Amino acid sequence: MPTFEYFKPPAMLLRVYSLVVLALDLITLFIGIWFSVIVALFRTFRPPPLKNLTGEVAMVIGAGRGVGREIAIQLAQLGVNVACIDVNVENCQATVERALQFGKARAFICDVTDKEQVSHTVHAINSELGDVTILLHCCGVPSPRALIRDPPEIKETMDVTVFSHFWLLESLLPRMQELGCGHIVVLSSVAGLSGGASRGRQIPLSTAQFAVQGLAESLHTELRHTNTNIIITLVHVYPFIVGAEVAKDIRLRIPSYFGTMPAAEAAKRILDGVRRNYAEFSVPGYLLYLGHVLRILPKKASFMLRDLLDTGVDFG
Repeated sequence: MPTFEYFKPPAMLLRVYSLVVLALDLITLFIGIWFSVIVALFRTFRPPPLKNLTGEVAMVIGAGRGVGREIAIQLAQLGVNVACIDVNVENCQATVERALQFGKARAFICDVTDKEQVSHTVHAINSELGDVTILLHCCGVPSPRALIRDPPEIKETMDVTVFSHFWLLESLLPRMQELGCGHIVVLSSVAGLSGGASRGRQIPLSTAQFAVQGLAESLHTELRHTNTNIIITLVHVYPFIVGAEVAKDIRLRIPSYFGTMPAAEAAKRILDGVRRNYAEFSVPGYLLYLGHVLRILPKKASFMLRDLLDTGVDFG
């Protein structure tokens, strides 16, 4: 009975084949990276169009004051059904009364650090307003007054800023996946980009902001492999950007670059970025790139740049 011997290519041929495949992969990767860079540069000068949010149901965490309040009001102006979430009854109701002048809004009092309360509140929103398609978590960004005067409590800071995201996602994400759409917006202090000169008092705040950034990046990585059209947006907000009322308490090293901004203006910029489906951006926009530069530089050079941009407050 005849026997057949399989052809075995020489080791050198296999090595050449592997090198050719690797070279093709690197060329493809190089072209893809440069194409992405060109598109990003083009989008800097020609941003994507603003998407229509009419009829969406948005859950705004921390709607009682500051940026959260302005975001809730402006969402109502855009035709969004807004669920205003806060622990302060009076503040939350005041936001709803203002939002009702432009659209549909309801107040829901909820402690987002309590898993059971979050689940009950989401169920109530789904019943009264419809399935939540937009989540905006605004209560983790520290206010200028808190940064200057109030030392943070570690557990409370982590509960509000970090753990609450998990309870919200646990209640909202499965339904978004069933619907095949959704937009999750996470607001973080720019401390999540570079940290700050805290002298110990603000370390919990900075740590929490880094954790929020990691959560958003992990969630984005997880969901991009699914077929659902769920968008993750991470927004870095400069700590003093919404504190015009306490501007007198802040010494700015370079006022023309690091001034204060009314909460309404900050909310508009945030919603513009959300409506353009940006994965990550900052308010103001250049701070995102500054944060990346601080990471690339050697530590000593990074500290020197932070000292130059010192705000005069124990938080950078």
